[in-house]
Amino acid sequence: MVNNSTDIVPGSIVYSRIAEKEREKDAFLAESVLALQISGQLTLETSSQKISTKQGDVLLMRKHQLVKMTKTPLHGEDYKVIYILLSQDVLRKYALENQVEVGEKYKGKSNVFIPRNEFMEGFFQSLIPYMDKPQAGTTNKLGRLKVKEAVELLLYSMPGLKEFLFDFSGPYKIDLEKFMLSNFHFNVPVEKFAKLTGRSLAGFKRDFQKTFGTSPRQWLQDKRLVEARYQIEKKSKKPSAIYLDLGFESLSHFSNSFKQKFGIAPTELL
Repeated sequence: MVNNSTDIVPGSIVYSRIAEKEREKDAFLAESVLALQISGQLTLETSSQKISTKQGDVLLMRKHQLVKMTKTPLHGEDYKVIYILLSQDVLRKYALENQVEVGEKYKGKSNVFIPRNEFMEGFFQSLIPYMDKPQAGTTNKLGRLKVKEAVELLLYSMPGLKEFLFDFSGPYKIDLEKFMLSNFHFNVPVEKFAKLTGRSLAGFKRDFQKTFGTSPRQWLQDKRLVEARYQIEKKSKKPSAIYLDLGFESLSHFSNSFKQKFGIAPTELL
């Protein structure tokens, strides 16, 4: 069974290959990522988007978002993808070197398909030798050059991505109640929720207590369990089909928590 990821250039370019369907844990994207789907399918879900890639698609994913990912091999082929990490450090240097000025804050979608063109295809083709021979002596300097090349091609393909790429501000302080009601099902540390709402951890806990009258951890557990009961009773969903989507790490943990809260096992509602 093949199931691995290889750093072509540490911190810059990653090649991922798996042989069987894999549901990743919920993830927080700290940096923007450019991905080429070589084979297989990636399904990505956020609070506002659900998209799937197919072979040959190039997808740009924006920093500072919570995502659910499912990786699926298709047609007897392994799932293969190349990830280019567009780090803030490299983008800042690019902006300085090229005197990039950004007028307005980006307001578009957080995950964007990049139109196919021969230049972008040629760029990814140039990485193939490093996929086949990851120990071929690639360097951090080469990684930075490749990331800059990717940025140049993105701006060539879609000039409107300037605001997407060069917004270096942190998350601004947003409506905590609205955000949590849309994102409670993501299984990430409380610290990530705090960062995405533009707050320190202490400020997040303080504002959370004022808004919901309880701690973040207790509210998240209760909210997920109430949603689970609704989906089982009203939508006839099986516990095994929903526990991951609602942020529980295992079916046993979900079942025990459910019984503790409601006094019955989730399977008794079916």
